[in-house]
Amino acid sequence: HFRGNQSSVCAVLVLSAARLIVPLGGWPLRCLLTQRSSVQETVLQLLALSSHPSLLPDPGQLLLNSNSFTVIRDDAFAGLFHLEYLFIEGNKIETISRNAFRGLRDLTHLSLANNHLKALPRDVFSDLDSLIELDLRGNKFECDCKAKWLFLWLKMTNSTVSDVLCIGPAEYQDKKLNDVTSFDYECTTTDFVVHQILPYQSVSVDTFNSKNDVFVAIAQPSMENCMVLEWDHIEMNFRSYDNITGQSIVGCKAVLVGDQVFVVVAQLFGGSHIYKFDESWTKFVKFQDIEVSRISKPNDIELFEIDSEMFFVIADSSKAGLSTVYKWNNKGFYSYQSLHEWFRDTDAEFLDIDGKSYLILSSRSQVPIILQWNKASKKFVPHSEIPNMEDVLAVKSFRIQDDLYITLTRFIGDSRVMKWNSKQFVEIQALPSRGAMTLQPFSFKNNYYLALGSDYTFSQIYQWDGEKKIFRLFKEIYVQAPRSFTAVSTDRRDFFFASSFKGNTQIFEHIIIDLSL
Repeated sequence: HFRGNQSSVCAVLVLSAARLIVPLGGWPLRCLLTQRSSVQETVLQLLALSSHPSLLPDPGQLLLNSNSFTVIRDDAFAGLFHLEYLFIEGNKIETISRNAFRGLRDLTHLSLANNHLKALPRDVFSDLDSLIELDLRGNKFECDCKAKWLFLWLKMTNSTVSDVLCIGPAEYQDKKLNDVTSFDYECTTTDFVVHQILPYQSVSVDTFNSKNDVFVAIAQPSMENCMVLEWDHIEMNFRSYDNITGQSIVGCKAVLVGDQVFVVVAQLFGGSHIYKFDESWTKFVKFQDIEVSRISKPNDIELFEIDSEMFFVIADSSKAGLSTVYKWNNKGFYSYQSLHEWFRDTDAEFLDIDGKSYLILSSRSQVPIILQWNKASKKFVPHSEIPNMEDVLAVKSFRIQDDLYITLTRFIGDSRVMKWNSKQFVEIQALPSRGAMTLQPFSFKNNYYLALGSDYTFSQIYQWDGEKKIFRLFKEIYVQAPRSFTAVSTDRRDFFFASSFKGNTQIFEHIIIDLSL
């Protein structure tokens, strides 16, 4: 078919495949003729190969076995549009470029067996629409984050693929890539990035859902407001929805009763009040007052439900204060039980332990006490205390899987993380917390965090180490005089509000970072 110098034909056939396949050294392809030819001499001949496919004995097959290739670069097989079988076995290939196989849409069989491959670039096979069989035997892959895409591709492809053997890391050595459970833990990390700055101070943030929308209530004592924000699904940020005015507002707590939405507004002066959302006015209007004689210096509002009945408790931090439980009676909220007085309570936390209801009260003048709900009297009665923990500012609870934990915040000394051991809370970790006013647990999916706010230094975010069963320092953020941290989720996005007593309120977004990219 082709009449001419046989050595020239060999050079064309040899280096047509070697156009962008870089040899380690020596002649890159075995040939019936042994004459050597330089790459420089043959590149010009190769440029004409795609327009003269008849030069190939079989334009549907290309065998490049048992050579010394080390690299396959982008567009190595440009022009071979009808190639169906490509075998590059028994070489020394260590690197394949992302677009090495670009244009080979008719390729059905590809063999890269018995090379030195440890990794493949993401989506290197994306152009191989007709691929039926892929052979990767004889290579030992590093089954780390770089192999995550291949792991997922193997599960989705309709092609028959040989076993992919792992040489590392140590836990996967000599295992098959298909046998790896998941790369999600090893190959993802998280971060908190600023999403939105609210140009005002605040001391507390609460979130609630109503009619498939997400709202946030922010207490602003200096502006004498309880600002209600809603999530804007179009602009993808939080915007003003309503504004409840008052005097020295320190807390705004949403209470949902059926389809009714109430907000308990705790004030340092002028008494505290409850507002109800009026749909005809599309705003919150005053619903009832809370007795001034009972609550004089509210410090925390805790909402809870027992036997399908709705309650909330206000912790009073004044010397003559009377922390009080309020109950919904289908018409309004009325005082139900006074807990104790003279102890300057700082916080209240409701717990459910083994089907029993408890309240923990922290105080300035005594260690935290635990009250248990008595089903007969339907009142809280003293149960126990948490010893050696004086002057606790706040107590918060959280669960990791089936385990119950609490955090105890202290301004002076170390704050504590404690775990319930079926009889009592025992300490598992102490966190240096000089100047701390809040230690808030929160979570997004399977990521568990603690936010430790400090008046003297950067606030610290700790992340739960599932193996060591402790929290490890994850990130520092700067918030002036932080007073609360609140997790808010909407539109498959997760946010973290940081209130500031002296600066702007900040909204951070919790993002997932794929380390395999």
